[in-house]
Amino acid sequence: KTLTLEAVDLQWAIILQIFMLIWYSPVEHLTVRNLTFRGPLEELTEYAFQPLLSSVEQLISLDGSMKALTLEHVRNKVYYFNQEILYRQFSEMNIANLTIADAYMPHMLCPNRTSSFQYLNFSHNALTDELFQNCGTLADLKLLILQKNKFESLRKVSFMTSRMKSLTYLDMSNNLLRHDGAGVQCQWAESLAELDLSSNQLADAVFECLPANVQKLSLRNNQISNVPSGVAELKSLEELNLASNRLADLPGCGGFTSLQFLNVEMNSILTPSADFFQSCPRVRELQAGHNPFQCSCELQAFIRLERRSGGKLFGWPAAYVCEYPEGLRGTELKDFHLSPLACNTTLLLVTALLLT
Repeated sequence: KTLTLEAVDLQWAIILQIFMLIWYSPVEHLTVRNLTFRGPLEELTEYAFQPLLSSVEQLISLDGSMKALTLEHVRNKVYYFNQEILYRQFSEMNIANLTIADAYMPHMLCPNRTSSFQYLNFSHNALTDELFQNCGTLADLKLLILQKNKFESLRKVSFMTSRMKSLTYLDMSNNLLRHDGAGVQCQWAESLAELDLSSNQLADAVFECLPANVQKLSLRNNQISNVPSGVAELKSLEELNLASNRLADLPGCGGFTSLQFLNVEMNSILTPSADFFQSCPRVRELQAGHNPFQCSCELQAFIRLERRSGGKLFGWPAAYVCEYPEGLRGTELKDFHLSPLACNTTLLLVTALLLT
């Protein structure tokens, strides 16, 4: 039921014939790795493609055994042919799962009729914001992976999903995404529950353009310095990853009333707010390690918070280490102590006056 081909280097016409043979076999999952397709050039003209195209159209309209096709590391040694013919053959395939990864693919056509795709993985290609715009035939699509491409507009990505009525998971990590805000409206699929926007170029304005029903959100490795209060009302959000950004403090949970897991590791937090668990009562786990903590009187309250939290600080104590002042660098927060006299200005003044 599973067939894998490695290092295939053939003319495209022959590759298509192989696909057709496998389609009528019991194979359910075909994987082709390190695929190179070649000419000669005259065999890839639109005229020469017509017999093959008609055969493929008959093929994709029938119910075969194949459920999943995976093409990885694809290289093209043919130039100056009608690429739309090639895209059409893939976009119209009557299968549930399609992966075309690391293929330098710049585009993919919207299927002409309601598609059977439930899982699409087009990672590590050259796809742009024009992908699947105004496409209403992917109503059964549940998982879409578009990491490592060239998407730039978060707003256009949201509109791409707006007609995908079954979409629950979207991976847009490692792109070039930005969002300028300024009242620009976004429109996401209402079914979208998990969104990965890590490793992009997003700043604070991203919170104006997020799916209303998202439950798991990753904004790891962006340029976020603040979580604006009152901007995003994400009442279903349970997991938020803000690691590797520019945060100077722990965010509040004003718009995230269901938040249970928060990751703010590797930011610029010197002295975390000690009232975090009061403002975020449902949070069961906070990952705040690997920040440049400033071990001073203000940090004492956060250290006491850990003792009262009952183990809610993930990675404690190894991940929580003093960065400043230099004399305490490398000291774990659990081992940092100052006397009550040193941190209580009033007590210090009274003591000094009495001694005087």
